[in-house]
Amino acid sequence: MPGTTQTPLSSHLSNWQLLAYGLPGLPLAILLLPLFITVPTYYADDLGLGFATVGFVLLLARMWDVVTDPLIGILSDRTHSRFGRRRPWLLAGVPLMVIGAWTLFRPPEDIGWAYLAAATVTLYLGGTMVMLPYTAWAAELSPDHHERSRIAGAREAALVLGTLGAMAVPALFGIDRAVIMDGTAFALLALAPLTVGVALWALPDPALPRPANRQSFRAYGQLWRNRPLRQLISAYFVNGIAYGLPATLFLLYTEHVLGRPDWSWMLLIIYFASAIVALPAWLTISRRLGKRRTWIVAMALAATGFWPAALLGNGDLFWFVAVCIWTGIPLGAELVMPPSMQADVVDLDAADSVVKRTGTLFGLWGVATKIPLALGVGISFPILGLVGFSGQAATNSPASLAVLAGLYGLVPVLFKLLAIRLIWNYRVGTS
Repeated sequence: MPGTTQTPLSSHLSNWQLLAYGLPGLPLAILLLPLFITVPTYYADDLGLGFATVGFVLLLARMWDVVTDPLIGILSDRTHSRFGRRRPWLLAGVPLMVIGAWTLFRPPEDIGWAYLAAATVTLYLGGTMVMLPYTAWAAELSPDHHERSRIAGAREAALVLGTLGAMAVPALFGIDRAVIMDGTAFALLALAPLTVGVALWALPDPALPRPANRQSFRAYGQLWRNRPLRQLISAYFVNGIAYGLPATLFLLYTEHVLGRPDWSWMLLIIYFASAIVALPAWLTISRRLGKRRTWIVAMALAATGFWPAALLGNGDLFWFVAVCIWTGIPLGAELVMPPSMQADVVDLDAADSVVKRTGTLFGLWGVATKIPLALGVGISFPILGLVGFSGQAATNSPASLAVLAGLYGLVPVLFKLLAIRLIWNYRVGTS
């Protein structure tokens, strides 16, 4: 039977298995796009909670992941059942994720900050129960160094395709934010159980040795003494902030700086389409340069493309299209190389500790993924509120627009340069 824990583990997945693994990325992308782009603006602007309040609540809710990601990582490593150790978590997490999404994306008219906090925490918990074991699973599906890049590429390609699909409808039909929120809830209700079900059926969940009793939160102290892990996690965290800021501010930037809100979704499509077209080339490049150098090249390329956005103003649509293409091209490498490098770190840790603590490692990875994106909201929204920026105002002061443009285009460059410095001396295998 496909997917039993006794299925022999091959170094090379079939095309069908690769597709099955990538499929859950579609609903996860449909969830993530509005979660970081539409939800903050919708609650702050449309529902009137205010930028400072929404920024604080979403950042505080994300701090919940600092607890749940490590906990679920450790527990999933310790799970041993006839269905495997990753599958049960995906199966339990999908209903909770769908309930949280339904609550968050279909709010009643009269809500306060407590509603936003409760809905977000529920969604984040269900999402962690799905996303963390799903990501860790990729590191266990093949022992081959480059096959892991192929597996991660399937997941990230599905995420980008799902993102493109989520953007195509509003881009073509001009749907407002409220309808986008409704559509997201219904799409997740239909797609999440279906795609996760296919993955659970089609893929092996390798039976691994039971972890020693010392596998607990003390394991994180042991892991942090792993220098390559520290370098990788630190660089990934810092680079995540570089993407969290523009993701959070994109709709505000296109509306108030460029003056072209009608082009918002089309510009996002251009950005992500550039990423998916360039991804095969980056996989080829990584085989020649190695994963670390490929990631560094991609971050440097993105850094050169972000800063011109800070100089643009009303009507500069053509130049911003160029920015979207230029910064979209390296996105595929920035999505695929770090998780693939993380899978190699899992092997290094297993060699040192005897036990393979994949979920534990990816628990740290989950924190390093989510907190930077939340910091995009937690940093930018209070600053915008402080300088008097209003998303509902017909016009804003030149100073507040300059702050918005700087947060979007200049600050991410600084974080990318720091990430490059942090990963510069990283060495694991052929990375």
